Amino acid sequence: MVRSTHIPTVASSRLAAELRAERERAGLTREAVAHEMGWAATKVWRMENDKSRILARDVRRLMKLYEVDDAKAEALVELARLAREPEWWHRYSGAIPEWFQVYVVLEATASEVREYESELVPGTMQTEAYARAIMSTAPILDSDDEIEEKITVRIKRQARLMGENPLNLWVVLNEAVIRRTVGGPEVMREQLDHLVKLARTRNVTLQVLPFDAGEHAAMLGSFHLMRFPNDNPDKIYVELQTGGVYSQKAEEVERYSLVFDHLRARALGPEQTIAYIQQVAAEFTR
Repeated sequence: MVRSTHIPTVASSRLAAELRAERERAGLTREAVAHEMGWAATKVWRMENDKSRILARDVRRLMKLYEVDDAKAEALVELARLAREPEWWHRYSGAIPEWFQVYVVLEATASEVREYESELVPGTMQTEAYARAIMSTAPILDSDDEIEEKITVRIKRQARLMGENPLNLWVVLNEAVIRRTVGGPEVMREQLDHLVKLARTRNVTLQVLPFDAGEHAAMLGSFHLMRFPNDNPDKIYVELQTGGVYSQKAEEVERYSLVFDHLRARALGPEQTIAYIQQVAAEFTR
């Protein structure tokens, strides 16, 4: 029988690294794992070096052996499912920080994303000029080529908002996002016009939480809620400066869902939001 060729992807590479890390945390050698699992000694090496396709059921068994908590175990099982086919992000894996790769993979397969942003326009809604301005704030600047690759990745991510099976996106923006001058007035005007255009598409809902709403339920910061098809559990993602935190614990997902409900209830409605963004955009041309 001819063995199918394994094509590494961002998802499979990340999964392989996580499996190796979890084995090492468990204090087990590859030989010990192979013995416990009833596998050939080379199988564990191949899995941890992204040399073969990793089955979800094998990941689940390994997580039990390594005594990994349920949330992390399910996230890695999900990665195993996502790693079956090569996708666009494989070409640009070097442009995606290692800690953000899991999010890109999950975003590409999510059916719905709900997010609150307190400081900047979400990556899936950024113009090229706005994205460049944001990247220029990094304390350690990338090379020109690295910036170009990161811009390409960001544009590719935006493709999920179009097509036959688009991502359903619901975003609440703090008013600071549309008022903070990023890249200069012309860049902001273009970015705000782009937000209005996206807000008018059938799968995007955009709301602005105005300053005069006062205190609100998300004053601790931004977050993303991700929903998936086929009864896969919802996930929360909170981005940090050097990493990201994921959870799919039901009580935590419910907590953030409730926070999001409070935010959209206090924010301007979609039509009011479009009118308000247009008003702010006009101010950038004065």
